[in-house]
Amino acid sequence: MKKKQSERQEYWRVVIAEQEASGRPIRDFCRERNLTEHSFYWWRHHLSKEKAMSFALVETKPAAPAAQLELRLSSGEVLHIPADAQSLRVVFEALRATR
Repeated sequence: MKKKQSERQEYWRVVIAEQEASGRPIRDFCRERNLTEHSFYWWRHHLSKEKAMSFALVETKPAAPAAQLELRLSSGEVLHIPADAQSLRVVFEALRATR
């Protein structure tokens, strides 16, 4: 009795996955399983052409606004500075250097 196409595809997906997981050379793996290398390679190529589709539900939440400081210079320029320690350290060092 011949297997349906979908059953053959699933069979070869499993076989290919088992070979990959085994780490054994294809030639040895096929010999142990009494499979022809030609069939193995044909099915691996054929199945790799299929477009696998999967879907995942993704929910987004509005990001909390990042804390920023606004520094208005006498020249009229406005700097928006992230309010993290490293950024503030860099700004203060730059301001000290301009004195």
